[in-house]
Amino acid sequence: MSRLPDLAKRLLLGRALSSSQQHEQLLRKRIALPVFASDALSSVAYAPQEILLALGAGGLVMYHYTPWVAAAVVVILLTVVASYRQNVRAYQSGGGDFEVATTNLGDNWGVLVASALLVDYTLTVAVSVSSGVENLGALFTAMRPHEVAVAIGIVVALTIGNLRGLKEAGIAFAIPTYLFMFAVFGMLAWGLIRLVAGADLEAETAHLEVRGDQTDLAGFALVFLLLRAFSSGCAALTGVEAISNGVPAFRKPKGENAARTLLALGLIAMTMFGGVVAFAFVTDVRFTDLGQDSVLVDPATGRVVEHADPVIAQVAHAVFSNFTPGFALVAAMTALILFLAANTAFNGFPVLASVLAQNRYLPRQLHTRGDRLAYSNGIIILATMAGLLVYAYDASVSRLIPLYTVGVFVSFTVSQVGMVRHWNRLLAAEPDAAQRRRMKTSRGINAFGATLTGFVLVIVLITKFALGAYIVCIAMPLLFLLMKAIRRHYDRVAEELVPSGEDVALPARNHGIVLVSKIHKPTLRALAYARATRPSTLEAVTVAVDAEESRQLQEEWDALDIPVPLKILDSPYREITRPVLAYVKGVRRRSPRDVVTVFIPEYVVGHWWEQLLHNQSALRLKGRLLFQPGVMVTSVAWQLQSSDRLKGRVEPPGPGSSRRPPRTGARPGAGSVSDRD
Repeated sequence: MSRLPDLAKRLLLGRALSSSQQHEQLLRKRIALPVFASDALSSVAYAPQEILLALGAGGLVMYHYTPWVAAAVVVILLTVVASYRQNVRAYQSGGGDFEVATTNLGDNWGVLVASALLVDYTLTVAVSVSSGVENLGALFTAMRPHEVAVAIGIVVALTIGNLRGLKEAGIAFAIPTYLFMFAVFGMLAWGLIRLVAGADLEAETAHLEVRGDQTDLAGFALVFLLLRAFSSGCAALTGVEAISNGVPAFRKPKGENAARTLLALGLIAMTMFGGVVAFAFVTDVRFTDLGQDSVLVDPATGRVVEHADPVIAQVAHAVFSNFTPGFALVAAMTALILFLAANTAFNGFPVLASVLAQNRYLPRQLHTRGDRLAYSNGIIILATMAGLLVYAYDASVSRLIPLYTVGVFVSFTVSQVGMVRHWNRLLAAEPDAAQRRRMKTSRGINAFGATLTGFVLVIVLITKFALGAYIVCIAMPLLFLLMKAIRRHYDRVAEELVPSGEDVALPARNHGIVLVSKIHKPTLRALAYARATRPSTLEAVTVAVDAEESRQLQEEWDALDIPVPLKILDSPYREITRPVLAYVKGVRRRSPRDVVTVFIPEYVVGHWWEQLLHNQSALRLKGRLLFQPGVMVTSVAWQLQSSDRLKGRVEPPGPGSSRRPPRTGARPGAGSVSDRD
């Protein structure tokens, strides 16, 4: 058929890469940091905002708790980073939390962690892209009515970029990530200089009032609201686990390079998060969900504010009130890093899916690398699911965030418990005192991490369940059951395919049947080929759909003196498939130890539309015959002139084709000569 799809694929994705080039796709630390850490770094754009959003439900007085909530989030962030530095050194295959849980706690815990991570990766793309569009809207207000379309377009662009391959995606994403870091650190430094110089920095919402149903909280309601703000701020931790799933992409020594990158990530994310929260507090930023629990009101006019810019945009506007290009740089880089933060999931999700497929918990196609040595199938599935989420939730960050963090804290907690078991097992067999001290230190870090993340998980479930986390609590068990069902299927198939003595024994006889509709070149070739295979018996079979045509076929057959008997099957209801199946079954019943080989003449056409002009009854018959035990189906091809233009054409590469050299003589689509035109 047409070469246009292949040409478009090459233009979008680039030339195919050989498996021998895979080492060239490994990443240095300076490239790995922006590739794998962009998710955690980009949370600076929405984690502080989510804290203010939750606190705003309690009125202005609740904003005084902002520094304490942020400090608690920083403690959790540093704890998780320290814990995962032990993970990446101990487990470097790319399985991450799944491998840790499976190895130390058992298969069921591993599948539970995998289901949590797959859900969380999908939400990472949806939340990051939606938040990026929201921040871009602060710079280009005309874009706000089209946020959903823009967000889906960004998902498509990221998909194409990742399908091109890890190294090229990493280089493309490194520069914007470093520019974002420069913009945020520059904003914090410039704001600090202005504060020291005595400038009065004030956010554009500083004069607004927060009004809602709850403005005088105490007791349990106060504690609950603080815990909700804390759980919302813990969105800053999402993405930390991506490095543990991406260890194979690092250059050697993989574990040590991943640990150093993780430490750099933690320090940078902590500084940026803390700095943005501090300036949001100093500049009196106000932010609510605008219409649900509370609203922003201008006290001078009594007017309800219908839109407020994201928190980081408000901070940038206050800090750069005397330098507009600075605000534009921060807003643009924040939007861009949020778009690129989804790249962390585009790297982590396919690798994890490949590991799961290798362990037979997902379809095997997800384990195969594409032309560009990327796990193409996993990338496409992730993009599809994330795009559906963006569309279903109208690219609303406030509606997507409650679904967030549940999955990642499940994986955090189970993984750290698994690491404690890991160190206990190694300590039982380690005689060296120095090594034992190092292992005990690592075990202590992981034990503390398991306790703390487990506590946070409980808080997240309690405070977020009614806001949408229940959806994730339903999705994860369903995904768990699906993966277990897939594993049972593969195990059952493997058990059925174990060779036994009778399976390899030669059949007593081979009965050959050639399907015939009329006498022409393809039929004569099929007859000649069938005779060359020397079956025990050979006969030609046709179905009498039209009595006159069948009589003429018999006369022509006898006139040509074809040395194969022709059998005509009656078909009172003008069917082809059912009479042939009944006849083949009858042959098998008479000789259960024999096999039946059905030869089907086919001709090859060169255009896709030519196949639509012919009946596909033989294709249906072939599909039915494949389910009959003891029946073999052989297609005998005849190339028509329209297929000449495709002769010698290089076969279009499929997933994993880079592992084998290209071969010529690709077979295009076939139409059946059994068709009655």
